[in-house]
Amino acid sequence: MTSDKTVEQVITEPAKCTYTSCYCEENIWKLCALIQEECHESELSKCYSVFISNKSKKIPLWHQKASKAEDRLIDYHVIMLYVDAGRTLVYDLDTELGFPCTLKDYNSACLGDERNFDDKFKRMFRVIPAPEFLTTFASDRSHMLNDRKEWLSPPPNYPQITCPGSSNNIDEFISMDISSKHGEVYHLHEFLNKFL
Repeated sequence: MTSDKTVEQVITEPAKCTYTSCYCEENIWKLCALIQEECHESELSKCYSVFISNKSKKIPLWHQKASKAEDRLIDYHVIMLYVDAGRTLVYDLDTELGFPCTLKDYNSACLGDERNFDDKFKRMFRVIPAPEFLTTFASDRSHMLNDRKEWLSPPPNYPQITCPGSSNNIDEFISMDISSKHGEVYHLHEFLNKFL
C-alpha cells in the first residue's frame, strides 16, 4: 500500500493493534505487518522487533499488565522500537506505561538498573529489523502447550505465522546465543548506547 502516513499517525492507540495475551511475539509481528500495510514504505525500516531474555530465561520486567508481583520473573518478552529523528519510541502492548513511550521512560520504569543483579537475571536484547522479522519468524505455538497438550493461554484466532522453510523457529529468536542468525544481540548497556 502506498501511503504518506508515519507509524505515529497510524498506531495511535493499543485498540488499533491485534492483541492476544501471552503471545507478545505475535502481537509485535502483527504490529510490524500493520505498519508495512498502512504506512509509507520507508517507515518499516525505522522499526525493530526486540526479544528480551537471557540464557537462564529468567528476566525481571516491571510495569507489565500481567505481572503485579514486583519480583515476578518471566522467560522472555517482545517489544517494538521505532527510531526516527534522533528519538526512540517503544511500542509494548503489555506495559502499564503510555503507548508508545520513549525508550528513556521505558528503561527507567520497566528495565531499571541491573548493576546489582545476579548475572542469571541480567537481560539481553535480540534486535531484528522489522522487514527481516516479518519474513523470517515462524511459530506453531507449541511453546504454549503444557505436557497434556492443553493451552497455557488461549491462542490467537488467526492462522499460525510461518515463513519460507519453517513453521516454527521461535526458539531461535528467544535464544540469546549470538550464533543465531536473526538480528543482533546486545547486553543492556550496549542496547541503550545504540538506541537511547
